[in-house]
Amino acid sequence: MTQYEVSTLAGGCFWCLEAVFDELEGVVSVESGYMGGHVPNPGYKEVCTGATGHAEVVRVAFNPEVTAFRELLEVFFSIHDPTTLNRQGDDTGPQYRSAIFYHSARQKRTAEDLIRKLSEERVWRDPIVTEVTPASQFYLAEDYHQEYYRNNGSQPYCMFVVTPKVKKFRERFGIKRKS
Repeated sequence: MTQYEVSTLAGGCFWCLEAVFDELEGVVSVESGYMGGHVPNPGYKEVCTGATGHAEVVRVAFNPEVTAFRELLEVFFSIHDPTTLNRQGDDTGPQYRSAIFYHSARQKRTAEDLIRKLSEERVWRDPIVTEVTPASQFYLAEDYHQEYYRNNGSQPYCMFVVTPKVKKFRERFGIKRKS
């Protein structure tokens, strides 16, 4: 029986990350939610103020025999800007920060090694500011945030922000796309 692994990632709006990871081979489920704050049971409106300290995250369950954690991170780094502190495009605030919430010492090492490699290769002009921090309590986002892109793809934010990230993933990682 296959043992699934969990990864929790923050890289701007969770709708973007969810839409991409939904298409990645080996991913069993993707849930949008909140992590990394200090207020129990936060809601979207609270998180949007930036005052709760939570990031919008996706919790990704995946089969490591099909897609390794490092491959998840390679996709993650290709679809958002890890060099902007508390910002992705026009989305600003700590809820939009870049973060890897690790669930094991191995995930931490993998994340730190990849960030070091990307930094040495100078993939971006500015330094990577992605947090690598232990996973904490995950709070599932409200129902209407789940599968948002799939259910609202013609909404303007989806068309102008999410769709380009999905296209970028498909162009760069098409071989790793679910059939």
